[in-house]
Amino acid sequence: MEVEEMPDKRTLIVGATTNPSRYAYFAASRLDMAGIDFIPIGIKSGELFGKKILDLRTKPELQDIHTITLYIGSANQEEWIDYLLSLKPKRIIFNPGTENPIFFEKAKAAGIEAMHACTLVMLSSNQY
Repeated sequence: MEVEEMPDKRTLIVGATTNPSRYAYFAASRLDMAGIDFIPIGIKSGELFGKKILDLRTKPELQDIHTITLYIGSANQEEWIDYLLSLKPKRIIFNPGTENPIFFEKAKAAGIEAMHACTLVMLSSNQY
């Protein structure tokens, strides 16, 4: 009997921070514990669980992003929307506090699954 391989869920954490009291930090910790590859990106430098936080302002070229999980509020998203959509993720998770109807609709129009959800809840309930 052949074992089906789990699809890669490489996740881009937008708004990554080294501050352990922030949800973006906790999400990185949970993804790391779950063995899910992640890329932290934000405007603050540092390192998260052995991964350098990439500078969002440089809009780095990234490949094979399955999920984008947002931890920046809608007021700070506008300049990054086109860049994030250009990464062609399979889904974007709008965590509580990051809801943005314009970004949400643009993602859906681009064929990207957009969802209002909580990455931490999804991970803890095996729905990720």
